[in-house]
Amino acid sequence: MPGRLQRGVVVGACVIAALLGAPAALLAQGGAGPGVPGGPTAAIAPNTTTPVSTSTTPTITPTTPAPATPSPQPRGESNPCLDVALHLHCPALIMSAPFELHLDRTTMPGRVLLRASSSINNHGSGPLELRATRSGPRTTVVYQAIYDRRGRVHLYRTAASLVFKHVPGERYEYGNVGAFSYWKLRHAAAFQLWSIGGHHKALRLVRTSPKVDYCLRDLMRTHPSRGSPREAVYPACSQDPNIRHDVLGTSVGWSDIYPYAYPEQWIDVTGLRGQFAYVQVVDPDNLLFDSDPQRKVSETYVELPSGRVLGHRVGVAVP
Repeated sequence: MPGRLQRGVVVGACVIAALLGAPAALLAQGGAGPGVPGGPTAAIAPNTTTPVSTSTTPTITPTTPAPATPSPQPRGESNPCLDVALHLHCPALIMSAPFELHLDRTTMPGRVLLRASSSINNHGSGPLELRATRSGPRTTVVYQAIYDRRGRVHLYRTAASLVFKHVPGERYEYGNVGAFSYWKLRHAAAFQLWSIGGHHKALRLVRTSPKVDYCLRDLMRTHPSRGSPREAVYPACSQDPNIRHDVLGTSVGWSDIYPYAYPEQWIDVTGLRGQFAYVQVVDPDNLLFDSDPQRKVSETYVELPSGRVLGHRVGVAVP
């Protein structure tokens, strides 16, 4: 394909096979796009670690969460997934290193866009499940549902919010597949470009990507295990702008993958020369509860303007 970079990133064989085998399905589903002016967003209180509701049967049926009192504790001290006494099965979200890198000189004439595929993977012992309820015309309340070892669900208030995003139909190298709008998790990820020095040490944040919102779903079963469901549990995001309740999630062993051709799957690298780290960060604003919150970052090292891939790291601390 035009603009294709040398592939120097090792990713799971099942992810690559899935991407090659089902491009149409991947391209047709919701990637992030520019927001609809005046579209619904959420502004809610900080999280609390007091479970506000329990059920004896795990379910992803949307429910109306009970009120909760915002907690003043710092995020690092209020993560229930780090309290072993609670016996919770929590998600562990890890990004794959950016892969399928491409230099795109056609989407924006006169600009060079460094495109990359991304994958948010759940390597934890429990699903990531978010239950959202509209609290106003443009606001939502989002609870994270975490299951314990007996299968009971505990709802924790989060600072997360949903946004109804318009996704343009144009796909790099594929043409127009039709535009759609979806409910997505706001600020689910961040794409960054850092200058690097010796031993690939990050020096300075140089550029960022417009991509920040994700539809969390079970798209590919990339890490099968005994605790990983064989069939998808969490579907593609809702396209109903009037929905009152919604559930987003990613099961254990499953991934939400976005190919390089999606809108906003790029960083503008026009005029840059040298060695850089293309960094992808999951949950950059610490909105979610995770059993492994220190492994948010994965990165691929690339030389510009040639686009030569130099290596990668997966599951490391924020630069």
